[in-house]
Amino acid sequence: MRKKERFEKVIAWFQENMPIAETELHYTNPYELLVAVILSAQCTDKRVNQITPPLFEKYPTAFDLSHASQDQIFDLIRSCSYPNNKAKHLLGMAKMLVEDFKEVVPDDVKELQKLPGVGRKTANVIASVVYDKPAMAVDTHVFRVSERLGLTTKSKSPLETEKVLVSYFPEELIATAHHWLILHGRYVCLARKPKCKPCGLKDYCRYFQREEKKKEKK
Repeated sequence: MRKKERFEKVIAWFQENMPIAETELHYTNPYELLVAVILSAQCTDKRVNQITPPLFEKYPTAFDLSHASQDQIFDLIRSCSYPNNKAKHLLGMAKMLVEDFKEVVPDDVKELQKLPGVGRKTANVIASVVYDKPAMAVDTHVFRVSERLGLTTKSKSPLETEKVLVSYFPEELIATAHHWLILHGRYVCLARKPKCKPCGLKDYCRYFQREEKKKEKK
């Protein structure tokens, strides 16, 4: 199956079976999503959603957060992964957001990456979710699912995967496709034990086809 056809099949399946795909992080404004995405690095969305309510209650704006101490932030996020680094990043992000961006979360990926704790993946999430821009955030789920399905081939980096996905997904679907791939990786195409049997994409999946051939040889 050619790559273009594979993309078409995958898109058609998702459009029929997952027409609505959104982030599972809880937020009410761009500032809150930015904080949540920074916290979500190597941490589950479920855990982040438990951490953020008391954090936002105490620091409802970037201005409020910028006046906190790193220790105060740490106390509220200590249950997430790498709380020391994230507390430092959140404080630095809040100060820069206030001083350089007048508390307005930028919509440009390059501008977003100037903020402490914001890499390309986080910047793409904010650009696509908040501003509906055609940005493809590649996390471990997107990287894994894209490779297994055959949408990418032996990508060496998230950026390489991002470029391929952006070139094949229609621009108006890129923001949604990001969530399609994440949610599929989170609940079906698991890292260690993918649920191939009930997966509706197995007919187009290169990984499944390879595994079936291995079984036939045995």
